[in-house]
Amino acid sequence: MKFLHLSDLHLGKRVNEFSMTEEQDYILHKILDIVKAETPDAVVIAGDVYDKPVPPVEAMKLFESFLCALAEMNVAVLIISGNHDSAERLSFASGLLGGSGIYISPAYGGATAPVQLKDEWGEANFYLLPFVKPANVARAFPNEDIQSYTDAVRAAIKHMGVNFSARNVLVTHQFVTGAVRSQSEEISVGGADNVDGSVFEGFDYVALGHIHGPQKIGRETVRYCGTPLKYSFSEANHKKSATIVEMGAKGEVEVKTVDLVPRRDWVQLHGTYAAVTAKSFVDGQNRDNYFKIVLTDEEDIPEGAAKLRYFYPNLMALEYDNSRTRAEADLGEGGDVSNKMPLELFAELYEKQNGRQMTEEMSSLVGKLISDIWEGAK
Repeated sequence: MKFLHLSDLHLGKRVNEFSMTEEQDYILHKILDIVKAETPDAVVIAGDVYDKPVPPVEAMKLFESFLCALAEMNVAVLIISGNHDSAERLSFASGLLGGSGIYISPAYGGATAPVQLKDEWGEANFYLLPFVKPANVARAFPNEDIQSYTDAVRAAIKHMGVNFSARNVLVTHQFVTGAVRSQSEEISVGGADNVDGSVFEGFDYVALGHIHGPQKIGRETVRYCGTPLKYSFSEANHKKSATIVEMGAKGEVEVKTVDLVPRRDWVQLHGTYAAVTAKSFVDGQNRDNYFKIVLTDEEDIPEGAAKLRYFYPNLMALEYDNSRTRAEADLGEGGDVSNKMPLELFAELYEKQNGRQMTEEMSSLVGKLISDIWEGAK
């Protein structure tokens, strides 16, 4: 069983007011070229098909064209919704499309029947688990003790009734503990959305979506494929790719990647205004690329962005690195909050504002409010 693992297309995305539609159209055609060359049995899309729950029309047409091209090549397509998608909208007409080999997970309701594909080794089961929050799973299984994202995913898998003696692939869209994030992803304070990778034990391959940098989590067969395009300058050094997975008999899994080269790259330049606008320097750049320029001049350049766009038409961002900005950064330094839980951060804020610590009763009340707000409970 050979399949192509994709995720986080984010169709319809805009970055710094630049539409990514043309870049996405270009890279989807490159992916179709890979499909033609590799002839996989299936293409797996692990969530965040669109960038917004209500995508623009051009994004929907782009995805429709992509699916039609895959259907013409008789390639099965398995799709789940991510945290950026509307599960209900994405799965519209999924019952009808399944007959055409396009399988879309419905909004989570507790039932996760596998999509079964056959090859010379028999059946391979693909379990499509869309992005879920603890509240989603708790509603489906009220007798389960579900307090965290790990609890939620563990319970969802438990109720799938997986036969782990068979070949099984899990497709899901979550943040697994240990994954390296980028600036273009949604980040929860304190890692409240973390899922422990131990919940995936027993699956032959876990096709993850949500994280934009390609990477394995623990073992080679628990993987984020990453986005097919760069969506922030924190990804400037990423090497984007499509992930190809081949499963033989039970336990035999091989993984490789195929490079995806964009039409325009993302480039960061650092120096004085005079240096980055010097003819010899500009001539050495591909001016079609997207640029972030960090000027080191002590004084701001009047209408700097407009002037720089004469040399770099696709300038996305202009920043300064000088004594003023470094002093402002020092004053605003609040420490690393990425590893602190929401309640801990609130307690620190309360103590700074009131000069005393919260009582146990207050901590309990705030903790419950944070949990209710986080899960959207009423």
